[in-house]
Amino acid sequence: MQIIYSPKFVRKYKRLLDCVKDKAEKAEQLFRANPFYPALKIHKLTGKFKNFYSFSIDYKYRIIFEFEDRNTVYFHSVGDHSVYQ
Repeated sequence: MQIIYSPKFVRKYKRLLDCVKDKAEKAEQLFRANPFYPALKIHKLTGKFKNFYSFSIDYKYRIIFEFEDRNTVYFHSVGDHSVYQ
């Protein structure tokens, strides 16, 4: 699976604490192995984000992403619940 990181994702990722980055990398590994792994709590978003999905890094942090096709995913944003704004 190819994951493409948006510039916004990269900027926000750089601002995360190192401990959150470690969790994000582990979550990404799970995602690459199985995008619908239950522990990631993947769910489709609604409203202005209706074309996007989200998965959990931990209780507080999320990654917002979009399926381009079966083999390509765009990571759009990362952060706490403020990423939905």
